[in-house]
Amino acid sequence: MKKIIREKKHRLAEHIYTGLIIVSFTLCIKGRKELFRNLDVFKMFESILKEQLIKYNCEAYIYMFMPDHVHLLLGGKDENSDIKKCLDSFKQKSGFWLYKNFPEYNWQKDYYDHILRNTEDLTLQIKYILNNPVRAGLVGNWKEYKMQGSTVFNIEEWN
Repeated sequence: MKKIIREKKHRLAEHIYTGLIIVSFTLCIKGRKELFRNLDVFKMFESILKEQLIKYNCEAYIYMFMPDHVHLLLGGKDENSDIKKCLDSFKQKSGFWLYKNFPEYNWQKDYYDHILRNTEDLTLQIKYILNNPVRAGLVGNWKEYKMQGSTVFNIEEWN
């Protein structure tokens, strides 16, 4: 008799992702294929992300599209903001765009998330994400990397 393996549910309750919180997400391309080396693909994903941020009343403190994965630091603008729905909608809409335009690529099924506690330093989290392309050897300085942005800060002014 074959044992049925059931997929685990996301570990936190849906309501945890609503309101004035900040959540760090990491999403990977299935098989770690390098999709985000193309600036036009990044611009399309950035556009989809910004549409979903508006729809779910959220903001992106930072987003960083590495060649085979994405870092997002998302926050709610008010008590009705739904960060998980925003992320899930972004993943669904960008996944559909991939299916139509680059069917050999798709998102890994789940993602890593971490809700920032009040004691965690937001600036340190942002700087850690900004320095990902440097640690990966893609650029010498994070400001040289083009596939990043923020809807909260003008990151060009950061040191």
